[in-house]
Amino acid sequence: MSDATTNDPSALALLALAATIADQRLAERFLSLSGIDPPELRQSAGDRRVLAALLRFLEAHEPDLLAIAAEIGVKPEALVAARHELER
Repeated sequence: MSDATTNDPSALALLALAATIADQRLAERFLSLSGIDPPELRQSAGDRRVLAALLRFLEAHEPDLLAIAAEIGVKPEALVAARHELER
């Protein structure tokens, strides 16, 4: 992964979103807990609030945060920092 990607909170969160959606268990749980349906998620995937919500979702269950961070090749702290930046 390039430094530009890891320095861009939206790009990092989009990678986390793609990895989350690729995992059926996580995808179903995120959609259920967030109240977002798949068409709405496709339409709002670039929205900072949606991306921050996804990262908060991952943070709420550390094993998921660790798994997604490993999947996209970043430290979990980078995802937490991205959420903070997206919520500004």
